[in-house]
Amino acid sequence: MTAGVRALLLAAGLAVIGYGLSGLLGDPYITDPLGVLVWAVGALVVNDGLWVPLVCLAGASLARGPVLRGWLVVAAAVTAVGLPAVLRADDDHGNPTVLPLPYLRNWLLVLAATAGLALLVGFVRRWRHRDRTVRHRARRAPGADRP
Repeated sequence: MTAGVRALLLAAGLAVIGYGLSGLLGDPYITDPLGVLVWAVGALVVNDGLWVPLVCLAGASLARGPVLRGWLVVAAAVTAVGLPAVLRADDDHGNPTVLPLPYLRNWLLVLAATAGLALLVGFVRRWRHRDRTVRHRARRAPGADRP
């Protein structure tokens, strides 16, 4: 990736972050911006200090291959985002519109769909590798250049 593309992506990312921060701090419902900052720093510390090392350790010790490791990262991220709703599914305090969806089913469907996509990618990678190996062996076979 060239330095120009990286600089452009960095500028775009900083612009999106600035837009989000201005919207967050300008929101009339946010009465304690310092509390939001403390929560964001805490989330960053938990993510980078606990969650990422655990996922990397699990991936390095349990998974062989980049496709399975990638799926484990996706599954961990989906679980981190969806697990609070899954655990609070029956905790609506008499208001069924608070958590109206079947979160456990949806979480499992997302995990199954991403696992299926990872399996498809794994099969395609294996098929392409096998195809390359067969072509390479055919070129190296003794007498392959003779009619």
